Amino acid sequence: MSERKVLTKYFPPDFDPSKIQRTRGPKNAGPKVQTVRLMAPFSMKCTACGEYIYKGRKFNARKETTDEKYLAISIFRFYIRCTRCSAEITFKTDPRRMDYECERGAKRNFEVWRSDGNSSKVETDEERLDRLEAEEAEVDAMGQLETKMVDAKREMQIADALDEIRTRNARNERVVKEGEVEVVREGKSEEELERERVEREDEEAVRIAFGRVVRVAVEKEGEGQAQEKAIKKKKNEVEGLGEVIETVLEEAIELPAEEEVAVVKKKASSAPSRAESDAAEMPPPPTFKRGTKRKKDFGAALGIKKKPALV
Repeated sequence: MSERKVLTKYFPPDFDPSKIQRTRGPKNAGPKVQTVRLMAPFSMKCTACGEYIYKGRKFNARKETTDEKYLAISIFRFYIRCTRCSAEITFKTDPRRMDYECERGAKRNFEVWRSDGNSSKVETDEERLDRLEAEEAEVDAMGQLETKMVDAKREMQIADALDEIRTRNARNERVVKEGEVEVVREGKSEEELERERVEREDEEAVRIAFGRVVRVAVEKEGEGQAQEKAIKKKKNEVEGLGEVIETVLEEAIELPAEEEVAVVKKKASSAPSRAESDAAEMPPPPTFKRGTKRKKDFGAALGIKKKPALV
């Protein structure tokens, strides 16, 4: 192993470099072939021995450039050998399907595009459109199911509304005879009747409560009027007393002194009775005198006994 790393080579004594001739062979006119390392692009089964070759197994393959092209894309062919019987297996690229196509020596286990067993069939535009529509229909299956459920729900609601309308019309057409008067029943459901009954009860309760409030207000207003009448009465009495005093003074000017004193005594005798009645009715005036606050005996609450004074 160490000889491959030396810098000097051994040349025998009889070596003559002029005897070595350079020869040029003919160029390969066929397709260009090169050796590459690749992995099996799909799982396959050898047709010679039945060996299964799984996807991703590595091979030393020969790569050949063919004259075929698809939309200016070159197509390559690969040659490998079976791992068991060494039979040659050939496959090439397929740009149209973005996959590989097995040619000979093996059979592909699964082909994605194969539906009728004919892998060489070319899909037309109409077939492609049909296939895309079918795929969209499969994807939108849940959407169709939801749409059907919504339609069914709408139909049920419409049917319920029609039944309710028919029932209401039947009730409106029904006539009940009460004595000689014909009364047409209104098509109202039990819920509507119950709601109307509750509204009537609420209105009655509001009317009763409002009547109480009005009655209380009227009573308060009557009390206020009575107080106003009493105040007016007292004012009239005071005014009457003032008129009496004025007339007495006027007469005193005209009458002599003795008669004046007698008249004043006579008229004043009746006035005190009114003044006394007013004084009895009027409350005493309020006093604003500050009083001393008596201190609380906290000693008795705490159980402390006061000693009697010695003096």
